[in-house]
Amino acid sequence: MAQNSNSLNMSRAYSPADTESRIYKFWEESGYFKPDTTSNNPPFVMIMPPPNVTGELHMGHALTVAIEDMIVRWHRMKGEPTLYLPGTDHAGIATQVVVERLLATEGLNRYQLGREKFEARIWDWVETYGSRIYEQLRRLGTSCDWSRSKFTLDEIPRAAVRKTFVDLYEKGLIYRGERIANWCPRCSTALSDLEVKYKEVDGNLYKIRYPFSDESGFLVVATTRPETMLGDTAVAVNPEDERFKRYIGKEIKLPLVNRLIPIVADGAVEMGFGTGALKVTPAHDPVDFEIGLRNDLPAITVIGNDGKMNSAAGEFQGLDKFDCRTLIKDQLMALGLLVETESFQHSIGHCDRCDEIIEPLISKQWYISMESLAAPAIKAVKENQIKIIPERFTSVYFNWMENIRDWPVSRQLWWGHQIPVWYCGDCLSETVTNEDPQICKSCGSSKLQQDEDVLDTWFSSGLWTHSTLGWPDDTEDLKSFYPGSVMETGYDILFFWVARMIMLGISNMGQIPFHTIYLHGLVLDPEGVKMSKTKGNVLNPLDLIDEYGADAVRFALTTGTSAGNNLRMNEQKLESSRNFANKLWNASRFVISNLNKREDSIKIAKPENIINRHDKWILSRLDQLTEDVDRLMVDFQFGEAQTHIHDFLWNEYCDWYIELTKDRLKTHDAESPLSILAYVLEQTLRLLHPFLPFVTEEIWANLCKSLDTPKDWPDSLITADYPVISEATIDKSCIEEMGKLIDFIRAIRNVKSELNIQQKQKIECRIASGIESSLVKSEKSTLENFAGLAISEISDSTILQVHSGEISIVENLGTAYIALGEGVHLS
Repeated sequence: MAQNSNSLNMSRAYSPADTESRIYKFWEESGYFKPDTTSNNPPFVMIMPPPNVTGELHMGHALTVAIEDMIVRWHRMKGEPTLYLPGTDHAGIATQVVVERLLATEGLNRYQLGREKFEARIWDWVETYGSRIYEQLRRLGTSCDWSRSKFTLDEIPRAAVRKTFVDLYEKGLIYRGERIANWCPRCSTALSDLEVKYKEVDGNLYKIRYPFSDESGFLVVATTRPETMLGDTAVAVNPEDERFKRYIGKEIKLPLVNRLIPIVADGAVEMGFGTGALKVTPAHDPVDFEIGLRNDLPAITVIGNDGKMNSAAGEFQGLDKFDCRTLIKDQLMALGLLVETESFQHSIGHCDRCDEIIEPLISKQWYISMESLAAPAIKAVKENQIKIIPERFTSVYFNWMENIRDWPVSRQLWWGHQIPVWYCGDCLSETVTNEDPQICKSCGSSKLQQDEDVLDTWFSSGLWTHSTLGWPDDTEDLKSFYPGSVMETGYDILFFWVARMIMLGISNMGQIPFHTIYLHGLVLDPEGVKMSKTKGNVLNPLDLIDEYGADAVRFALTTGTSAGNNLRMNEQKLESSRNFANKLWNASRFVISNLNKREDSIKIAKPENIINRHDKWILSRLDQLTEDVDRLMVDFQFGEAQTHIHDFLWNEYCDWYIELTKDRLKTHDAESPLSILAYVLEQTLRLLHPFLPFVTEEIWANLCKSLDTPKDWPDSLITADYPVISEATIDKSCIEEMGKLIDFIRAIRNVKSELNIQQKQKIECRIASGIESSLVKSEKSTLENFAGLAISEISDSTILQVHSGEISIVENLGTAYIALGEGVHLS
C-alpha cells in the first residue's frame, strides 16, 4: 500500500538515546527473539556463555555479545528458527567473596551466620542484583529469548548436576582422594590447574648444607622455599648422576629439625638445576609428592590452610610463611649452613580470582577421572565433527586434551551445588543417589551427613548446552535444539569451559553439543595492554553506549576483527563507528525526502531493463557485495564482511552514487534513479542489520512508509530475509568503466588539492582517451561536474602535444592535459 504521503519523520541527526530503548521494547514485545517452533527449517542454536550473576557488563561481555548477536541476527534473517539462549552463572568463589566482603562491613563472617543464613544472604544479593546484567545486555541490543533464560542454580540445572555426578560416580569416574592440590589461602579452597595463573616473580635461590647423619660430610641442596624444609622427608638425586651415586641410601640429619631423612634415587630430579640434589617435601610440592609416592616417603604438612606455619613447624608455628622464610635463613646463616643466596626469577602460581599466591597442599578432594571422557572429545575434533575456528587452536586443544589431568571438582565453599554425597556416621560408607537419601545404602543407618563442599562452578557450566534445554528431562526444547550450532566464546576459556562442555555433552547425551567453536580474542587498550582495574585502563561499555550509542560500540568492537585475534579499542574507532551511523542516517534522509516529494508511490522491487551506466554500476556492485558478504559470513569472516558493507555504503553509494543522481532527480524524467536509490538502500540496510541493528531498523521502518510494499512485506527488519543472489546480474564491463571514471576524477581532484585550486573552480582540460573515447564522450558532463573541468577536446589518440602552461595526468581512462590558471605555480 502506498504510504508516501507521510511527511519525513526523521530528525536531522540520529539520536541513539531516543531510539534504542524504544526499538528494543518493540522487538521484545513482538516476540521476534523467540524461535519459530513451527518451521520445518533446521534451527540455529547458540547458547550464551553465562556471565556471573552478580557481575557487571565489561568490554569482554560487550565483544562476546556483539559477535554472537551479529551471528544470531544473520541466521534469523536467513529464515532459520533461531534460539539465542541467555543465562547467568552462580560463580561460586566470585559471588561468595562479594557477600563475605559485605558481611565484613557489618563485623560478621560466614561462620558466625552459619551455612543456611549465609546462603540466604547470598540469595538476597542475587535477587537484588542478579537481573542487572540482563538489563545491561539488553542495552547492547542482545536479541536472545529471555523467556528461556536460565541460572546455574535453577531447579533443572540442579537436577542436571546431580544426575551427572551420580552417573559418573556409578561409572567409577568420580573418586575421592588425598592428593596434592592447588590451595588458595585467601579463598580457602582447592583450585583446578586451570584456575591458577603463573607470574614471573623475583625471588632467591638458597643453597643449604644438609649434613650426613654420620658427620662424614654434607650435600648442598638448592631451594626457593627454605621454610618448607621443616617438612622435608628425603633428599633425592638422579640415579644417573655420577656425583651422587655413592650417597644413595645414606641418611641426612635435617638442619633445625634434626630429623633423619634418607637420600633416595629418582629420575624426576633434574641434574642441571641447582646443585643436582633436591630436598623433598611431599606435602608442599607436586613433583615432591610424586617422588614421595614412588619412594614410600611420609608427607609432613608444615603450612596450614591459612598460609601460616602449623604445629608441625615446631618453634615457627603461627608465623606467616614469608616471615618464617626470613627467620630460617637467619638461623641457617648463624649455623654456617647457608652456602649462598642467589637472585632468581621464577614462575609462581596465583589464584585466578583473588591473585593470592597458591600453596600446594595435600587435601582430600573429589576428582573426576578425565582420560576416558577426553577420548571421544578428541575423536570428535579429529574426525571434523567439531570444527575449531581459528584452526590454529585445534593443536592447542589436542595438546591439552591428550595430556589431561584428573579434575579436582570439590571446592571448600558454601555457595554452589553441594556435593551429593552422604557419609554414614555408623559404617562410614558413602551414599550417592539422585534423591536425598534417608538411610545409608550399606547398613541402613539414618545417621547421614552430606559432604559440606560444593562443586567447581565449571562443573555446572559444563552442562550448559543441555541443562538449559531441560535435561535430564526429555523436553521438546531438548529434542528441537540439541545439539546446538555454534559455540562462540573467548579463546581464554577453551579449556575451562568449551572442552568440558564437549566431554560432558557427549557423556550425557551421546552426541556432540555443537558443530563449530568460534573463538574471539581479548579487548585491549589503545597501547595493546590487557584492561584491568589496577592499571586504570578499563572502559565501561555502558558509559560508551551513553556517549556513542549501542550500534557504534558494537560496530567498533567488530570492525576488522578476526577469529582468535586480540583487538585494541580506542576513541577513534568509536567515533568512526558513530560517524558511519550518522552518514547512513543522512543518506537515508536524502532518499526518503525525495520519495516523499513524489505524488505517486515507487514499488519496492529490483529494477529491471536499466539503461543508465551509473544505475547499472551500483546495482552490479550491490550484487557483487551481496555475493561477497554471503561467502564471508558462511566462512566466519565477519570482520571482512562488515568492512565490505561499510566501504560500499560509504564510498560507492553515499559518496558517488547519491551525488551522481542529484542532477537527474531534479529533472523528474522517465529515467529517475529514485527506485534504484531506494532499492539499493533497502537491500544494504538488510545486509548491515546484524552489525548495526538499531539504526538500520529505524531507517528501514521510515523507508518502508515511503514505498509501495507488497502485502507479504515483513513487519520489521529483524525478520526480513537476508539478501542472497539467486541469479546475479553483474555487468563487469560497467563496473570497470565506472572504476576508470572514478579514478580519473580522483586524480584530477588530488592535483587540484596539491596546487591549492578550489575544487569548484573549472579548469580547462583536453583528454586523449584512445579506445576509451566513447566512454569519455558519454560521460563528459560527469567528468566536468565532478572533477571541475571545462573539457575542450576529447581525442581518439592516446597522446597529445603538451601546450605551454599545461600539465599531463595519466590514468587508465586516458591522459588529461590541464591548463593551469594564473597564480598557480608548480614547485
